[in-house]
Amino acid sequence: MQHTIAKIFSAELEGIGAQRVEVEVDINIGLASFTIVGLADKAVSEARERVSSAIKNSGAKPPTRENRKIVVNLAPADIKKNGSHYDLAIALGYLMASNQMRMFDASNTLFVGELGLSGEVRGVPGVFNICQMAADNGFEKVFIPYDNRQEAALAVGITIIPIKRLRDVVDYLEGTIVLEPYRGGDFEPRVVPATVDISEIRGQETAKRALLIAAAGGHNIFFSGPPGTGKTMLAQTLVSILPPLSFNEAIEATQIHSAAGLLLGKHYIDSRPFRAPHHTASLVSVIGGGQNPRPGEVSLAHRGVLFLDELPEFHRDVLEALRQPLEGGAVVVARAKKTISFPSRCVLVAASNPCPCGYYGDHEKECVCTASEIARYQKKLSGPLLDRIDLHVWVDRIHAADLRVERDERESHRLREMVMRARARAHERFSDAPRMIASNADLSSKEVERYVHRTPSAHALAERMLDAGKLSARGYFKLLKVAQTIADLEESLLVEERHVAEAFSYRSRVAA
Repeated sequence: MQHTIAKIFSAELEGIGAQRVEVEVDINIGLASFTIVGLADKAVSEARERVSSAIKNSGAKPPTRENRKIVVNLAPADIKKNGSHYDLAIALGYLMASNQMRMFDASNTLFVGELGLSGEVRGVPGVFNICQMAADNGFEKVFIPYDNRQEAALAVGITIIPIKRLRDVVDYLEGTIVLEPYRGGDFEPRVVPATVDISEIRGQETAKRALLIAAAGGHNIFFSGPPGTGKTMLAQTLVSILPPLSFNEAIEATQIHSAAGLLLGKHYIDSRPFRAPHHTASLVSVIGGGQNPRPGEVSLAHRGVLFLDELPEFHRDVLEALRQPLEGGAVVVARAKKTISFPSRCVLVAASNPCPCGYYGDHEKECVCTASEIARYQKKLSGPLLDRIDLHVWVDRIHAADLRVERDERESHRLREMVMRARARAHERFSDAPRMIASNADLSSKEVERYVHRTPSAHALAERMLDAGKLSARGYFKLLKVAQTIADLEESLLVEERHVAEAFSYRSRVAA
């Protein structure tokens, strides 16, 4: 047998990005063995058995029948390789090295896919991210599992070829069959109907006004009040009044969900995500990370809504870890050899009772908790965490007269139109910004001074509140951002004193 080293390309996921990996296969004289080197994890090492069976059941001579030394090198060797998506590249590399298929120029082609024992190609996480990396690095084609074809539809500048079986790839590369590239339709953003439409909320005009402001400016919001007043229902309505995703936002959200393996057999992300983890969720599941870092709930909600019900019941380490993504819009996971960043610009909607029994501050039912119990319960939420939430709203109980008000079925459409007009005004204001600013909430303190234009009386009122100790420095800038959103909703060119006053009314965290 002629001695040949086959070289073919695959990729390794790194956060929501990917890196090219060269798969080298060498068959040489020696004791029969099949070794995979290059910091491969257990899933990659087990590729030996999957590849051998898949090759045999595809009609070729498998490595297990070779009395040769087979070495597979995954380069660069200092990067840890995870997952089963190298199977397809290893199998093709072996078939070329053993002269069972002709050599081809693999310099502009990338292969991704897990092999079943019968030779079928199974879906894997991160295909969209790999396709984007391939396009950015000059590759022309990517062979992907058929089940991943829909998530790859947003990838631009690259030819996507979905495959179902190993035999199909071999026949295509040999020139005996034709495989059609996958061409997805045009991007069509959509608004997913909310679990609860905002028109179903009777009364609670203050809370609905705060939701409108949160949607228009991308601000975080915290609902507090007695049980049964509609806090959860209010949170569930927010996604229905948010504007549709832009193309760039859809790419960001798709990258995150693809890296988490949530798009297998599904479409790309074309609507704003709504994530609602249970309060028993672990730190890694909410924030992200792990041995092989993956995005958590706060990143899966990127450009959408993260709803945390019963906020004080979450583990304290989870609550305190929320500070960084709420402030910086990203989760940074540091490891010994690399640091990975997951975007996390979402609207946080949190809800909580004011005390263990839930009735502290209620005007109609007496609280049965002791002062120490109330203090201990409220201390579960630290001041720095609450200071990062722009809007604090007390949700009081409704009365029978509120339930008799006729429902306006067009309310969500009307509010969404208001949100879209307000965001359009903000985007026009940010048109000369050196970076993409999606909403008023994304502004840095330096950008607030540049883009938030206010009247002298509005400026003086905000400064008086800061000097009086009613606001922290962070709270001061958040106050101005909320005031700008209120001005955008009213189509006002300047932030006026009444806008600052309304914004300040949402900074109070005392029960009504």
